[in-house]
Amino acid sequence: VQLQASGGGLVQAGGSLRPSCVAKGFSSDSYPTFWFRQAPGKEREGVSCISNSDGSTYYADSVKGRFTISRDRAKNTVYLQMNSLKPEDTANYYCATDFESPCSASTLQNYYRVDYWGKGTQVTVSS
Repeated sequence: VQLQASGGGLVQAGGSLRPSCVAKGFSSDSYPTFWFRQAPGKEREGVSCISNSDGSTYYADSVKGRFTISRDRAKNTVYLQMNSLKPEDTANYYCATDFESPCSASTLQNYYRVDYWGKGTQVTVSS
């Protein structure tokens, strides 16, 4: 199981980015996909997830209405469209998956329940 995140970068406040997460060695729609982020000196925080069963999604309150998670089955890729970015969104963003933990608010709040992680992609939002 390998996950490869890319698409981070440096953007001004109010701008947009769309990181992507490519699954390698398995089908991304076989398991839920999670996005977490971690800023220096802070706990890892759940951002969003998309279910493999019905495509349902969850978002952290801090990103609701600004971020949208989606899946492209043909490309075996999950995207995180991030709009209206704020300096407090600055962090290393990780995609992850797990064979048992569902896409849910509870899993987003407990990152240690997720077993498979890709390397992060850095998002920096300047004010």
